[in-house]
Amino acid sequence: MARSSASDPIHHVVVLMLENQSFDRVLGCMKAVNPAIDGVDTAHPGTNADPDGGAAYQQHPSASRTVVHDLGHDLDDVLRQMQNGCSGFIADYATKHPNAPRAERQQVMNYFGLGDLPVFHALAQNFLVCDRWFSSVPGPTWPNRFFVHSGTSLGHVDMPEGFDPGLHIYSQPTLYERLEEKNVPWRIYFGDWPQSWLMTKQLEYFSRYSRMDRFYADAAGDPTSFPAYCFIEPSYFGARQNDEHPPHDIWLGEALLAQVYNALRANEALWSTTLFVVLYDEHGGFYDHVDPATADPNGQLAVAPDTHTERFGFNRFGIRVPALLVSPWVDAGVNHTVLDHTSLLKYATLKWGLGRLGLRTASAQTFGAALTRRQRARTNAPGPLPVPLTTIAQPTAGLNRNQNGLLAFSQFAEAHLALPPTTTVASRVQRSFLGSAMLAQVVTERADDLISK
Repeated sequence: MARSSASDPIHHVVVLMLENQSFDRVLGCMKAVNPAIDGVDTAHPGTNADPDGGAAYQQHPSASRTVVHDLGHDLDDVLRQMQNGCSGFIADYATKHPNAPRAERQQVMNYFGLGDLPVFHALAQNFLVCDRWFSSVPGPTWPNRFFVHSGTSLGHVDMPEGFDPGLHIYSQPTLYERLEEKNVPWRIYFGDWPQSWLMTKQLEYFSRYSRMDRFYADAAGDPTSFPAYCFIEPSYFGARQNDEHPPHDIWLGEALLAQVYNALRANEALWSTTLFVVLYDEHGGFYDHVDPATADPNGQLAVAPDTHTERFGFNRFGIRVPALLVSPWVDAGVNHTVLDHTSLLKYATLKWGLGRLGLRTASAQTFGAALTRRQRARTNAPGPLPVPLTTIAQPTAGLNRNQNGLLAFSQFAEAHLALPPTTTVASRVQRSFLGSAMLAQVVTERADDLISK
């Protein structure tokens, strides 16, 4: 079994990727705690002009845990938002919701005040904030999640409404294939349905997938049996959707974050050798004041991962996302290194001597140096964090595009991979028409069929 070198204190890497929040929205307030963090400058807040000629919109510390509508975050939306130094966020929102009142548009610019996100802000004050971590693609969830798993989206920049196996082919090598080659143990834990199954290579590894209850059991056990690399996918469906995708309550994701941290922290032997990486796939249409073009002006980092550049050149990053490195081997502070999701792959590639994962990964910078500065592990890391109490709301009417696509893929997988009895298939199809809450149950049942194959 391949392990990191004896001088490397990190034996376990745990990654939790949430959804659709910008750096300023989640961590912009941290500048008040540590002026070195490039967050919201309250003396000179970011602004966007009103496309209707009214007063300009400014950043304001009054973000709501829920929002009325999902914001634009397709490629065309993000390119519009990034125009003229991130001056197009309000204009883009207005194209989607032209009749939205001013207070609703203002939510695009608002950010959470210190303590409004009690778990994330507590971790940010005690561990390492990465304030130059950009999404890999100026676009939606799927391509950015493909980048975190494989270093490429094979040219895909879209967020399909459904799933067509003839069009949505994601057959690239993944980090998990590379880990298998080196006999490095890994596991993906998930809430209801793993988005990573969209990559066809992952369909060879159903036995490496587990529901979240096993994560908590594994974290409480013998650290020598805990995976060297594990990735956590939140729940994407139903009233307990905790991925933080708008318009759902962001505190559901806060509760998940606390539960994962507390599980790691409670096992001292595991905690002392673990790096916990917390990040988001993309910004979800929320404002951030840092223009990604300034992060890599010479084009040496945001390079195309392969030759699939017909739709987009993949030569620029997307908007900044919140990112934390949580470990007893990092001090509280800020890391200004320019990173994107392939930086995680670069770290793993160097750590375990893995095979290549595309040109973007090869050119990426990494955060590894931040883990080599201490001579011994910290003993002052906070203990268990309170789990925020949330009122489980009913799901909003209709599905977002991520949910639509995952639902369609779950139907395809059930029909072509699991091959359960026809009566079971028919029953699930019927229940799919009974609302969002029932959909969560249906996709979870389908996932359980696959991992038990």
